[in-house]
Amino acid sequence: MSKLILASASPRRLELLAQIGIVPDQVAPADIDETPAADESPRRLALRLAEEKARAVAKSNGGAFVLAADTVVACGTRALGKASDEREARKFLTLLSGRRHRVYGGVCLIAPDGTERSRVIETQVKFRTLGTEDLDRYLSHDEWKGKAGAYAIQGHAATFIKAISGSYSNVVGLSLCEVDGLLRGLGYPVKEV
Repeated sequence: MSKLILASASPRRLELLAQIGIVPDQVAPADIDETPAADESPRRLALRLAEEKARAVAKSNGGAFVLAADTVVACGTRALGKASDEREARKFLTLLSGRRHRVYGGVCLIAPDGTERSRVIETQVKFRTLGTEDLDRYLSHDEWKGKAGAYAIQGHAATFIKAISGSYSNVVGLSLCEVDGLLRGLGYPVKEV
């Protein structure tokens, strides 16, 4: 049986996979440039980054299944990456306050024979209006660090969410429905839960 490599350093992605009984044999984060290309849409960015991560790890791991993902939070046509500091996190959250935004999850799976399949999953999220006190309280924790759009839906920011349309697990970091389908479709032996 071929091994499964997760091309991600995200502990959330490991936890999500474990929820459906999948434990990668190896975790090998890809070191790629994640800078958006000029005029690249957030949707395209999520897909490109997932594909580049999978290809980078597959190059040195022939004969394995390689799964990679990337999450991009978009407000309009603007991609909100991981905030570099608290000031930028406040700016992102203020921008999302009282608005609907999209979370794009790019997923790419490369099979041992080199077959590649990728998808983009779109989830819409609506934030309630956030006041200064909400922002101060949230930013006093380090939960925003390392998160696209400066928030974690599965944490304290859950109180900001007024509505969601689409995959919840996509917003956390990996659409389990799509991943399960990709793995089964390319022949990875997914255990029945």
